[in-house]
Amino acid sequence: MFELKYLTPFNWTENVLADFDTFLQDHAAAEKKASGMAMSMLGHYPDRTKLVKAMADLAIEEMIHFKQVLKLLIERGVTLGHDQKDPYVKAMRALFRQGSDEFLIDRLLVGAVIEARGHERFSLVAEALPEGKEKDFYVAIAKSEEKHKNLFVELGYEYFDKDVIDKRLKEILEAEADICRHIPFTAALH
Repeated sequence: MFELKYLTPFNWTENVLADFDTFLQDHAAAEKKASGMAMSMLGHYPDRTKLVKAMADLAIEEMIHFKQVLKLLIERGVTLGHDQKDPYVKAMRALFRQGSDEFLIDRLLVGAVIEARGHERFSLVAEALPEGKEKDFYVAIAKSEEKHKNLFVELGYEYFDKDVIDKRLKEILEAEADICRHIPFTAALH
């Protein structure tokens, strides 16, 4: 449906594989936060039935992903760890505009772009991992993230004019590319 303007170099993946336990902790936190974001959205827009249903489904799916990552952590003897501030998400949230329609548009489209980045980076992790359960898991997670990115844009089209959504999506993609260029690579999703 849309393409990111910045492509993550493969050496990002080297940081992930060098400290995979830390990456798993960060991944678990990201899934937990994504579920919370979906719950927040359905709570803020109870009159938008399609959005409420979609966000309820998304919240459940993200919590299932959290549980799956938690299982990997436990199998590796690693604790969940504390949630860390995510400079990428903080910078993306700074793109939100004021005004009820503008704010909803931006929440949807920032969500779409964050999911697209997750799809790209989980795909890189899947490609780098050796054959086995963890590789299979990241292949499946990447596919799920791709589905989510499209969901957010489709919801935007449901409630707003396509030209308005497409124009704002282009702006957010440009801003996100700039954000990615300035965040150092660590053993974290973003």
